[in-house]
Amino acid sequence: MDFHKLPSPSAKRIALRISPPAERALRQGHPWVFDQSITEQSHKGAPGDLAVIFDDKRRFLAIGLYDPLSAIRVRILQSRDSATINADWFKNKLASAALVRASLAQTNTTGYRVVHGENDGLPGLIIDRYADTLVLKLYTPAWVPHLKEFCEALAQVSPSTHLILRLNRSLQKQTEYLYGLTDGMTLSPHTPPSLILFKENGLTFESDPIHGQKTGFFLDQRDNRARVEKLSKDKSVLNVFAYTGGFSVYAARGGAKQVVSVDISAPAIEAAIRNMAYNKLSPAIHETIADDAFEVLARMESQKRLFDLVIIDPPMFAQSEKQIEGALSAYRKLTRLGLSVLRQGGTLVQASCSSRVDADSFFESIHRSAREAGRRLTEIERTGHALDHPIGFKEGAYLKCLFASV
Repeated sequence: MDFHKLPSPSAKRIALRISPPAERALRQGHPWVFDQSITEQSHKGAPGDLAVIFDDKRRFLAIGLYDPLSAIRVRILQSRDSATINADWFKNKLASAALVRASLAQTNTTGYRVVHGENDGLPGLIIDRYADTLVLKLYTPAWVPHLKEFCEALAQVSPSTHLILRLNRSLQKQTEYLYGLTDGMTLSPHTPPSLILFKENGLTFESDPIHGQKTGFFLDQRDNRARVEKLSKDKSVLNVFAYTGGFSVYAARGGAKQVVSVDISAPAIEAAIRNMAYNKLSPAIHETIADDAFEVLARMESQKRLFDLVIIDPPMFAQSEKQIEGALSAYRKLTRLGLSVLRQGGTLVQASCSSRVDADSFFESIHRSAREAGRRLTEIERTGHALDHPIGFKEGAYLKCLFASV
């Protein structure tokens, strides 16, 4: 990648004043300033300009990345003390993030989140590692002018053989601010292999960081997969929305006598079969179904098929406030269907990755469904994020998972 084609950040900083409620949120560590809360602005800016926010006594409050195209107008990099945002600043932030994850080295894990956006003080950007490949995903064009310095810092703190760039959907459309950057392009000199093998708790998985969902694997469920492994001995396990079979592989290593993986994507199911094979787990115990989860569950119910352990880990159902009700109703339906194929005394594992749906509403919807189905749930535990997905502010918490015996 020739970084010389990218613009340099403007030397002229934008000065901003914001409303009292926004100022309070900032002082409490919130990483975003929304467009409506800006009360004064020195001049118009371009994506990636540095915006400095002052309080009503003209004292420094914070500095962040300006994005005129987003309702999140400024993503805060540093508050309280002023700072020069450069390669050294990025290096310090990346080093702090690496420290949080240092203990993963002892778990034979080479696939994990290196930077979790806002929660690691680098808003609008995530980095996932798969063995010696790093995948950098951007959510705002504000990072483009800083990419050269950022990648220099990254190479020093977390060296990798390959660096792949991913852009979220809305950013892919903002071509005039991308200067030739494209989704899936390689920023490092060598072309990475299309499938990358990495380790998680000693198990081998493949990731397709260019074509796969997210950055190629759902790294946030690592701890929950390990919990499932402990519960699987001699059990029949149904993994719904299996994607590439993460939970299925753990269940098989945990000694499950039968594992059924269901996902609507045939390529994902093929990857699940390969993931079993990498770990020399018997294909005889693994049944795969490439079909719609709701239809498969309804069919299994009519066939009176029962399992000891049912895992329901659907994709995000609510992208916006308007979709919350629909999402909760889908979760309730999935709980009902899941319970209909769960043996008496079996275990239900149900997760949600929709940050818009708060944990209380999600857990309540599961309990409500169970009551309506006449099944008694005994909670084993409620879980959240693994240590490589730290939470630094309320909206940063999205993953919730319930383990319950029924």
